[in-house]
Amino acid sequence: MTRKSLFTIGFTQKTAEEFFELIKSHDIEIVADVRFNNNSQLAGFTRKRDLPYFLEKICNCEYSNCPELAPSSEILKPYKKKLITWEEYSQKYITLMETRNAAKFFHERFKLRNSVCLLCAEPTPEKCHRRLLAEIIAREYQGTEIIHL
Repeated sequence: MTRKSLFTIGFTQKTAEEFFELIKSHDIEIVADVRFNNNSQLAGFTRKRDLPYFLEKICNCEYSNCPELAPSSEILKPYKKKLITWEEYSQKYITLMETRNAAKFFHERFKLRNSVCLLCAEPTPEKCHRRLLAEIIAREYQGTEIIHL
């Protein structure tokens, strides 16, 4: 199997210039948006209706909206309100991704791509579902290299 690069990126605490230069400099073919809410005013330059245009014009990169890979509101809202811990959130998200067969979904949608980037809001991957998702995919598909931007 060909070695594939699976990138992850969070947009908060990055300027538009920093964000798009990271995408462009790593020759990312497609950005997979795995956010629960990608239409919020807080999403700024990464709002669902704007991001495909920016990615194409600035980075020659495609956009794919993937709500199937996002956490459900039943998981995300209690975590954001600090009603459940990161450990509880992580387990619930991993279980949800297993139920949704996320690794298979990802592989089928992006199997012809060598460099895909999972997009979320969190500035770092440590406590973000995009890291958990990347690890699920890499476990299922050997030879996948995870690179956090």
